[in-house]
Amino acid sequence: MGVELGEIFNSAVNNSLFKNKSVLQVRYTPESIPHRDEQIKSIASILASTLRGERPSNLFVYGKTGTGKTLSVQYVQDELLKKSEELGVNVRFEYLNCKLKKVADTEYRVLAALIRQLGGEIPATGLPTDRVWAKFIELVDSKKQLIVFIFDEVDQMVKKMDSNFLYSFTRLNQELSKAQISLIGISNEITFLENIDPRVRSSLGEEEFVFHPYNAIQLQDILNDRCEKAFKKDVVVDGVIAKCAAYAAREHGDARRALDLLRIAGELSEREGEDKIGEQYIDLANLKMERDKILDIVEGEPKQFQLVLYSIMQLTKGLKQGDNERLYTGDVYNYYQDLCGEIKTDCLTQRRISDILAEIDMLGLVNAKVISKGRHGRTREIRLSIPSNLFDKVEAILVDSFGF
Repeated sequence: MGVELGEIFNSAVNNSLFKNKSVLQVRYTPESIPHRDEQIKSIASILASTLRGERPSNLFVYGKTGTGKTLSVQYVQDELLKKSEELGVNVRFEYLNCKLKKVADTEYRVLAALIRQLGGEIPATGLPTDRVWAKFIELVDSKKQLIVFIFDEVDQMVKKMDSNFLYSFTRLNQELSKAQISLIGISNEITFLENIDPRVRSSLGEEEFVFHPYNAIQLQDILNDRCEKAFKKDVVVDGVIAKCAAYAAREHGDARRALDLLRIAGELSEREGEDKIGEQYIDLANLKMERDKILDIVEGEPKQFQLVLYSIMQLTKGLKQGDNERLYTGDVYNYYQDLCGEIKTDCLTQRRISDILAEIDMLGLVNAKVISKGRHGRTREIRLSIPSNLFDKVEAILVDSFGF
C-alpha cells in the first residue's frame, strides 16, 4: 500500500497539468477584468470622492452569480487604496461575506464580526445588542476616518434577519462626530431592493449598478486569458474552452462556474494520468458540480427553508415504495409544525410555507405541482428531486444545522 501511495504522490508532483491553479480559483484577483470596464469606471467615479475626504454615496450592486460584481468592487477598492496611500488620505474598506454561516444570521454576530475586523474585542454572545452597537460606534468614531463597508451577498443577511439592521446601519452617520461611513451592498438577487422596506431602499440604493450576465463569447475571452496562466502549454485540447463557455452561458453567464468547470476538468484529467484535458472531462466536471451545488444550496439556506425540506425528506422516507401516494402541502405543514415544536423554533403560517415550497421547487430540490382538489381548493403535490446518492449527505447537513 505504501508503494502504491508513493506512486500516486510522485505522479501528482511530477505530472501536473497546472502551471498555477490559483488563477482559476475564486480568491484570485486578475490584473484586468475583461468586459467590465464600464462598470468599473462607474464604481470608481462614485468612490473617488473618498480621496478628498468626502463620504461617497451608498452603492448597491446587483446581478447573477459570477457576473464580476465582487471582483469589480474589490478591484476598484485596491486601486483606490493605493492612491489614498500616495495622497496620505485615511480611507479604509471593511468586507463582510453575509453568506458565511454563523456570521450574518443575527444582528449581534454581524456587529461582533465587524468589531473584530476593526481591532476590537467582543464575546461571541451574551451582551445586550444596544451595548454591541455602542461598542461598534465607539470604534468607528475613535478618530477622523472614512470607512466603506462592503456587505457581499447582502440579500442572505436580510433573509436570515430583516431589513431593520440595514436601515440602522445606513443612518449611523448621524451619530458619528469624527468618522464617516458608507455602505456598498452586493446582491445576487436582481429584485432584492424591490422587496425590502422603502426606507432601506432609499438609503441603501443611492447609487445602483446592474451587472448583466456574460455571453458565451465574453466567457471564452475570460477563459482564454486565465487558461494561459493556469495550465502548461498545449494541455487544453481545442474545443474545451468553447464547450466550457457554452455550459456557463446556459447557466446565466456565470464566469465563476466556467472557471470552476475548467479547474475541475483539469483535476479529473490529472487524476486519471492524462497529459491533456479533453472535452469529455468538461462533461464529467459538470456532473460533479451539479452534485456539489445541491449540498451548497442546502447548507446556505435559512433555517425555515431547511425545516420544510427536512419535513419533505422525512415524509418521503415514510412513503411506501410502488404506491401512488404523494405528499401534499398540508402533510408537509403538519410535520413541519411538529418539528418546530421539537426544536423550539417559531412556526410560520401555511401560506408562508407554501411560498417556501415554491422556492425549493424553483431550486430543483423538489417537484411541486399545483393541483385542484375541487371544492377543497388548490394545493401542491410534492415529490422529492434530490438524487438518492445525495440523500444521506443532505440529511446530515440538515441534522447538523438543527443541532439534533
